[in-house]
Amino acid sequence: MHAIRLHAFGPAENLAHETVEDPVPAPGEVRVAVAAAGVHLLDTALREGLQGGPIPLPPLPTVPGREVAGTVDALGEGTDPAWLGRRVVAHLGAAPGGYAELAVVAADRLHPIPENLTAAQAVAMIGTGRTTMGILLFADLTADDIVLVPAAAGGIGSLLVQYARNAGATVIGLAGGTIKAAWARELGADLAVDYTDDDWPSLVRAFLDARGAPGATIVFDSVGGAPGRAAVDLLAEGGRHLVFGWSSKGVLTGGPLEFTDGELAARGITSEQVLGPPMLARAGGADPIRTLETAALAEAAAGRLVPAVQAFPLSEAAAAHRALETRGTIGKVVLVP
Repeated sequence: MHAIRLHAFGPAENLAHETVEDPVPAPGEVRVAVAAAGVHLLDTALREGLQGGPIPLPPLPTVPGREVAGTVDALGEGTDPAWLGRRVVAHLGAAPGGYAELAVVAADRLHPIPENLTAAQAVAMIGTGRTTMGILLFADLTADDIVLVPAAAGGIGSLLVQYARNAGATVIGLAGGTIKAAWARELGADLAVDYTDDDWPSLVRAFLDARGAPGATIVFDSVGGAPGRAAVDLLAEGGRHLVFGWSSKGVLTGGPLEFTDGELAARGITSEQVLGPPMLARAGGADPIRTLETAALAEAAAGRLVPAVQAFPLSEAAAAHRALETRGTIGKVVLVP
């Protein structure tokens, strides 16, 4: 089969499209003929050899990628034969191997792909979608909310815009560039602005003033840095700042915005990091991650959330990484063998 292999940590050009041995499923596993493989911003940091995130650096050489969708074409010993020939999607967890024509995955990680979803859409929901559903557990959105979404054209941001719109909330989308801002507007944002324009906070403030609103009630922040700080400054008293990333500061090397307790108290706002243990605790159940995955796929199957997808050929994985790192993508990035 063909796969993308990384022999040395470093730039995107280190991702090599090679011929490798077909993987063989172990007991309790299946092999998936991959139709779409998800690409995550974390993949780019691990490719660089950066340590400090939730996933350890893999031994080299490695086949990156942790999200796959396709058709089960082989079974390991003891695996339920009903899986053979089915369209499935799975998050591989900490073990990589997704950037390939074939991937092995534990059968207990599989989800059937709903009939009305493509493989690429299913991949978007199994990772990006599940995180979105977890973030929303902290939001309690209503039609009275004014929601500000930085990175509104990204994989998670585009889903948050749709969910908030469906809840009847007023949605303000921030995006890097006029094309992305137009996309956020098409998704349903009441106002979409280009945050590379230095004057964007004034545009948002004018929008709020025209509606007699003292500020936004929720900021969904995955960006941090200067855009994140400016977004927090637009919160009304009692507003909530929900943090699930800091892409402007480096996915592994950066960190969230920092506030003093006095600053938060003086403005009557709260700031909360929602990824990791807080999200899993709120999701609850015997397998919180699977609960979120199931919810995400159900939202997409029902048509309430439509994931935006930007596809690259598997052989162009390096180009996909470069585009993601330079914020040149819209929605979820996937590789297609």
